[in-house]
Amino acid sequence: MLLMNNYKIIIEYDGTDFVGWQRQDNGLSIQELIEVAIQKLTNKETSIFGAGRTDAGVHAKGQVASFKLENYLDANTIRDGLNHHLRPHPIAILSAIEVNDDFNARFSAKLRWYEYQVVNRRSPLTLENNRVWCVHKNINVKKIIEESKKFIGKHDLSAFRSINCQSKTAIKSIDSIDIKKNNEKIHFTIAAKSFLHSQVRIMVGTLVDIGLDKISKSVTEIITKKNREYAGVTAPPHGLYLKKIDY
Repeated sequence: MLLMNNYKIIIEYDGTDFVGWQRQDNGLSIQELIEVAIQKLTNKETSIFGAGRTDAGVHAKGQVASFKLENYLDANTIRDGLNHHLRPHPIAILSAIEVNDDFNARFSAKLRWYEYQVVNRRSPLTLENNRVWCVHKNINVKKIIEESKKFIGKHDLSAFRSINCQSKTAIKSIDSIDIKKNNEKIHFTIAAKSFLHSQVRIMVGTLVDIGLDKISKSVTEIITKKNREYAGVTAPPHGLYLKKIDY
């Protein structure tokens, strides 16, 4: 049996112009570009496993992927070689390390951390366009912080999944949710082992709608309804970042 070398890489990317993490026929994906970069570096076709399947327009500060190579390369060569072949795309390999043979970026993950950024101001965006969601009406942040606590724990989150979600069950556990306001920026940080399709964006959109008094029901009531029509808008993808993965 051929002994393979297993590698873990941490990736940062601007998802604005991509169809998402996963390979698709309708445009460029981050996965495809990294796999092409590995092939250019090693002259071998290689499949990689990503920890989070970010959607079109979603960014990453700490996406993790793993892959196996027949031939040994040191970690610095992996990092620098892939970054060379990824240019000029807005994708950066922040680090590369050798890992145990049984490590898989997707299946070994214990916790996934997502960050969502909202700018709450009257004026339009300039410097942070495609980086945050700009909400022009005043958001009651104290109210959404209180409501957000009701997400913690294990729930049927059918009201917070997109129609495209292929998950077999809507029951998910939210480990933590933290909301902080710093001047005009509101940071949402949400951690769970796994998420439904568009779950974080629908959670954030619902909380923002509650903070704008567009929704009168509480988060608990919406969860109990188990129906997408009772939740709020799906927050746009460009405010969402895959922050880090815990193993």
